[in-house]
Amino acid sequence: MTATPLNISSARKADGITALTVRGEIDMSNTAVLADALDSAPGRLLLDFAAVEYLDSAGLAVLFAHADRIELVTNRLLSPVLQISGLAELVTVHEAPADGHH
Repeated sequence: MTATPLNISSARKADGITALTVRGEIDMSNTAVLADALDSAPGRLLLDFAAVEYLDSAGLAVLFAHADRIELVTNRLLSPVLQISGLAELVTVHEAPADGHH
């Protein structure tokens, strides 16, 4: 199985929080990439999922494993997934503006 393309870039914000910008689709073929990025970033994390087009249960499992230290920026497509899964009750979720910039 070929891994679905996933692009993750990291930046340190002024307040010391690491921001990870994630683009593409998150599925069982590439959740190890996401897990490695989360595991290697210390402390609190802001995950920008505004450009994520798909998130499956394997991706959700990675997020649940780090729920105690993540905050999410999401889009309208992913919001229902986060609500239904219960993750939105555990982490702070910000919805990105419709134009994708925030």
